[in-house]
Order: sequence, then C-alpha cells, then structure tokens
Amino acid sequence: MPAGPDRLGRALTLLSGHLVVALVALVVIGGTTRVMEAGLACPDWPLCYGGLLPGRQMNLQVFLEWFHRLDAFLVGLALLALSGLSLVFRSRLPRWLPWLSGAALALVAAQGLLGALTVLHLLEASTVTAHLATALLLVLLVSALHQRLVVALAQPANASVASVIPAQATPLWWRLLLPFPVLLVLTQCVLGGAMASQWSAQLCFAAGQACSWLLAHRLGAYPAALSLLILGLASLALPAPANATRAFAFAAVGLVLLQVLLGITTLRLELAVPAVTVAHQFVAALLVAVLGALLGRSWPGSAPFAQSNLEVDHG
Repeated sequence: MPAGPDRLGRALTLLSGHLVVALVALVVIGGTTRVMEAGLACPDWPLCYGGLLPGRQMNLQVFLEWFHRLDAFLVGLALLALSGLSLVFRSRLPRWLPWLSGAALALVAAQGLLGALTVLHLLEASTVTAHLATALLLVLLVSALHQRLVVALAQPANASVASVIPAQATPLWWRLLLPFPVLLVLTQCVLGGAMASQWSAQLCFAAGQACSWLLAHRLGAYPAALSLLILGLASLALPAPANATRAFAFAAVGLVLLQVLLGITTLRLELAVPAVTVAHQFVAALLVAVLGALLGRSWPGSAPFAQSNLEVDHG
C-alpha cells in the first residue's frame, strides 16, 4: 500500500485554506472601511496615530482602518511562511508550489505598497482601485493554489514529484471556456471599485453627475452574469470525476444570482444602507474565490506530494 502524504502537505493545505478565508475577509473589511468613510481614520502609515494600537483616538472608523491593516499584516506573514516552507521543502512538494506561493507573496507586497500609497495620496481614486484589483487577484491566486494542494493531497504519495499526474478529468474545451467568465467577473469588480473610489453612484443619485461609471458597472453585469450561467450549464457535460469542479461551477452561478439581486437592492436603496453595500462586496469576493478554485481544479496536471523518508522506511 502506498504511503499517504505527510503532515507537511496537510499543514500547507490547511494554511492555504485559512489564507483564502483571511483574504476574503481582508477585501470585505477594506470595503467596509470605504463605505464607512474610514479610509483616512489613521492619518499616518504604517502606524496609527504614531503607535501600533491607537488609544484615545479609537472609535469605529479608526478600528476599521486599524483592523484592516492588522489583517493585511497577518496575511503577509502567513504568505511569507507558505513561500518559505515551499522553498525549504521543495523536494517533497509539487514543483509548482514555490512558484505560485512566490507570486502570491509578490502580490501581497504590492498590495502593502498600494495600501500605503492609498493613505499617503489621500485616497486618490486610481490608487484605491489598483489596491482593490490587486487584492482580488490575490484572492484568485491563493484560492487556485489551495485547490491544487487539495487535489495533490488526495493523490497517492510518490517518491518523486517529477512526473505530472492529471488533477482531474476536465476536458480541453472546459479549460478554454473558463478564462472568459474569470476575466469578465474581475473586470466587473474593478469597474465597481473604480465607481466606488470616485463616489460615482452617490454623485449620480444626488446631483446627476459622474453617472458614466455607474452605467458602465450596470452594463458590465450582463455579460459577466451570462458567462457564469453558460459555465454552469457547460459543467453538466463534465465527466463524473469532475464532480467537485461542477459543484464549484454551480456555486458560482448561485453567487452571481445573489450578487445581481444585491446590486439591484443597493441601487434601489441609493447606497443608503451600508450593510447591503458591504454584502454586495462580500459576495463579489466570494465569487472571485470560487472562480479561483475552479481555475485550480481545472488546470491540467497536479503532482502529488512526495513521501517523507519516515513514510518510506515504515511504509
């Protein structure tokens, strides 16, 4: 009987899963900070009122901005650990892991820089939008990484990771179809971020100004939603071994329908209810994470974890 993957593989899979949750939370907390107009609640960076923990200045807005930075810092440390472990133990891990974890670490470094510029440039719209776009790319990448680890963990351990074993039965037509909804959804999210960073919806409702961004975001919802509905229907043609991939495709369809409902509700309320606006952003972040999971599971070839020496000796 082949020995199962070692504890390192399980630990890295657990760490990457927690990272996906933390990154989605980071996007939502960032969105909440913007909705509550707390982006400059801490006027300095990286400290807040000159300290690690603001004292007398603490209120809801300061807490949101401070906690957003804390979550980003912890995510950075976790990605540093993931990248470091994947390099140190690369002989026992799938060969793609150091590359993907390194890319995620580079993205979180860029995200930290953009976060600093967001404060130093006093919430300049293009910087805020770039900050959101980088965060969503990070969610997409780490979610894909996590699912590839899940697939690798489920395969029989092998003494060598040089040979590539197919991750799951996803045909070529599916892998060609999948990038289109991913790009459309990311574009739609960035449009929403650009609209929000310029307060276009509020200006449009209040004074009939800057309505072009709101219109672009509304029009962009149609192709994004349609592409995900097509993806869900197409997943019915996937072979049986791709049941998990099909489940993620159905989850994406459910999330986009909920997102459309929340978007309509947000506009009808004229963004007057922060909880609904934040829920709209939360579902968008979840949708990006699900699409990342689909990419991770659909990418051809995922080498298993290698056997540790202890497992070889006692297998």
